Amino acid sequence: MKIIDGHVKKMYFFLLALLAAGLLSACGQGSDVLDVPEEVPDAVETTDIGDGRNEEHTVSGQEEEKAEREAENGEEAESSAEADELREKFGVHCIPEQTFEVELSEYNGTVWFVPYAPSEEGDFHIQLLQEDKVLTEIEAYVPQKLAGEAFESLDAVSFYDVNYDGNTDIVLIETYGNTRFAAVYYGIAPEKDDQGFFYLQEQLSEGLTEQVEELSVSGIREYLSGGKKNGEFSGYQEAYETVGKMCDLESKGEAEYGLLYFDEDDVPELAAGITGYQVSLYSFRDGYIYNLMDHWPYGAMGNAGYEYCPRQNSLRNYNTDYAGAVCYTAYMTMNSSFSMETVAVVETYNFDDVNGNGIPDEDEMESLGKYGVSYIDGREATDEECAALNKGEYEWIEGTLSLKELLAELKR
Repeated sequence: MKIIDGHVKKMYFFLLALLAAGLLSACGQGSDVLDVPEEVPDAVETTDIGDGRNEEHTVSGQEEEKAEREAENGEEAESSAEADELREKFGVHCIPEQTFEVELSEYNGTVWFVPYAPSEEGDFHIQLLQEDKVLTEIEAYVPQKLAGEAFESLDAVSFYDVNYDGNTDIVLIETYGNTRFAAVYYGIAPEKDDQGFFYLQEQLSEGLTEQVEELSVSGIREYLSGGKKNGEFSGYQEAYETVGKMCDLESKGEAEYGLLYFDEDDVPELAAGITGYQVSLYSFRDGYIYNLMDHWPYGAMGNAGYEYCPRQNSLRNYNTDYAGAVCYTAYMTMNSSFSMETVAVVETYNFDDVNGNGIPDEDEMESLGKYGVSYIDGREATDEECAALNKGEYEWIEGTLSLKELLAELKR
């Protein structure tokens, strides 16, 4: 499986699906591409929408009460007119008080976030629209324990970058029956001709519902980060504690962590992941958390994992196809935008590819292991050129600490 520039998340979801089905093998038929983000945009932070809409306001004094009643009557009339306008625009089943025109990093220009109440036309769902075109549809999430309960309300909506990957995510607070719960959807940036989209982070949603005492958007942010937005963290210790809490909920406590020095400065990076399956890497600078590797998968389809050379800003990955007949060695570096970019990919053929099709055919298998030639950017490369890409001794990017051990390490 080959690694080149691009975006990794879609491949991650595909791999997880295959893992669940038990379909992954050590090598593929051809050179699958594992995309790596070429550039991560600045962290997106948007104003929370929804939590403040139903706040109760109290006043004292008859004159103030009268003035407020008059103001409220005017606001209610205006709100009613706006609701009627939204229903006329999007249909009678839209939920007008939680319908917004917003800017999301996944799309160019503003889009409409339109939730629909259950009706004879279908269950509760959400559409993102632009110029009357449906960009994507977000299916309802109902926790298993609430299966069969009726939808009651969409209580709050918020748009912000929950996982620090530079994409806008969506946080919902919903009520089914008498039970209130969180639903978190991670945003995926568009790739080439594909549209951006959102996917449910079910384990994070369940964890937040269980752990946040007063379930609200502000309560979620308070639980995860002490209420701080990206850019407001006082140091890497505080930032990585926030990341650790998030990863712990995402993985139901299975994630392991490690502090390592990827580049030349004295601020460590944080590795977090499930050993043998996936790993993420985070960096910190000037109050900001940067997601360098976002759940990069390995351990299947010939991907051995990811290594780094301490303090040399160098990542190395070995990938093989056809049981090792073809090997791809990718070298990457963290750029000034805090994203991984590919320096070079060495493509090595460990067989004599007589017909030049890049595949070890039956009549070429005798040469397997007795022949070797490497290419960089399509041209044949010498052993010296390939060796020059190595920056020293490499170590695995992986975690060995529990969350409790990580938090103790950060307090030292």
